[in-house]
Amino acid sequence: MLLDYGIKPSDPPEYPQGSPRPETIVVSHGHLDHCGVVPNLMDLEPVVLSTLPTKHLTRLLAEDTLEIAERGSIPPFDPNDMQMLMRRTRELDYNEDYSTDDYTITLLDAGHIPGSALTYVDFDGDTLLYTGDIKNSDTRLLKGSKIHYPAAKSLLLESTYFGKEHQDRKALEEQFIESIRYTLDTGGNVVIPCFAIGRTQEILLILKEYGIRCFVDGMGTEVTEILLKNPKFVRDSGRLKSAYGSATTVKGPMRRSVLDEPSVVVTTAGMLNGGPVLYYLQNMYDNPKNKVILTGFQVDGTNGRMALDTGTLEVDGEILPLRCKLEQYSFSAHSGDAELKAIVKHMCDQGTENVFCVHGDHTWDFAEWIKKEIGVNAFAPRLGEEYIV
Repeated sequence: MLLDYGIKPSDPPEYPQGSPRPETIVVSHGHLDHCGVVPNLMDLEPVVLSTLPTKHLTRLLAEDTLEIAERGSIPPFDPNDMQMLMRRTRELDYNEDYSTDDYTITLLDAGHIPGSALTYVDFDGDTLLYTGDIKNSDTRLLKGSKIHYPAAKSLLLESTYFGKEHQDRKALEEQFIESIRYTLDTGGNVVIPCFAIGRTQEILLILKEYGIRCFVDGMGTEVTEILLKNPKFVRDSGRLKSAYGSATTVKGPMRRSVLDEPSVVVTTAGMLNGGPVLYYLQNMYDNPKNKVILTGFQVDGTNGRMALDTGTLEVDGEILPLRCKLEQYSFSAHSGDAELKAIVKHMCDQGTENVFCVHGDHTWDFAEWIKKEIGVNAFAPRLGEEYIV
């Protein structure tokens, strides 16, 4: 069994190590770093398990990967692999079981993005809970995952925000909106680069709530339409439909006129590595009245990280000095420090014996905290290490 198989979206991308040969693949959710190279394994003819939104989002990301590869890189799979993935994917609802002679798999709501799931595995009495990416508090798009998870011998836990808490969401939204209004009032344009899956929809809901009209461009439009067709996987599909309907979708040559007047543009890609955002940046980077607002974490090796660290970015091989303003707000879809610790305590109170801290920059520190404060075995696995539990 393989739990997720993704790409690190740096430049160039980084791929998984090793040569897994799974009979079953579970895809926790539709983000590149969890599903990005699952199509590469289709020659093994595995059963692939995911929720319905994750299935469609994985396909959408695979199509985008192939489109990018056409510009010169070597694709990690081909269109036949992608089609095979769709045929081999079995859709599971939350709390629905998939069983073989050797194990039972159950998906639970993770609250991270629509369709995201924790994976609970029962190997004939030996049990494992894998969180994938998880969010326990509510956002405008989703209700948070509730910490009522079943007992498991081992816990495989994301650690992204260990040691760091998120800002109060209401205060964050108010600062974000104030910044946008100031820029519009002074005659500038605001470009908000967003992850297409989850973040675009969250930002559209916030802008609608505060009465700010916007344009929306890029893959986020396709994702929103997928989510509106699967309304039970979002908190309030009516609000999402209204927010999306209030935004002006950018199509074709219309993009050239969007920045002619003070405007707000929500567009992909969230780390400035491609997509329509590069067009907007080329046309606004040198005007101090304009503003770029990043809404999520910027991975090392991405254009977004370079912009934050150096005040420059690369577009079509040219280094552009940013004279426009650059701000960052953390509308994170991950649990903060207190929520991560609460998950560990809940699971260990139910008998968890081993905790594996993954997916973060401080996994070793998290494992040490667990050993000291909770008193159970905790590990921060490195690439290539094996554990028997």
